[in-house]
Amino acid sequence: MALFKKKADGVVDAAHLTADGQLAWVRAYERRGPTWSDLVLLDRPALVERLKAGKRFYVGDRVEFRASEFDLGAPIRLVERGRRRQPVIVVGQGKAEQDRLEGLPIV
Repeated sequence: MALFKKKADGVVDAAHLTADGQLAWVRAYERRGPTWSDLVLLDRPALVERLKAGKRFYVGDRVEFRASEFDLGAPIRLVERGRRRQPVIVVGQGKAEQDRLEGLPIV
């Protein structure tokens, strides 16, 4: 992971999946002006809404003893699949038929 140099609106450090492999919720930090929030839980619709609004989320971890610094990994993207244009959440590059969260710890 690279030390925090990218412009990020959120950093996701863990996720929880449903039985069928779809994202249920994520544990994340969100940018609040010049600082960051404590850990927040975002359900799937809230994360999709933020990604559709153009917010940039990355997989990452907070640097110990440094409240506003993160080790960032791959970006989290929203892609659409099928005729109904259903949103799929993907970590990194490429397309997927269902949520693909490689490199993100699963809780």
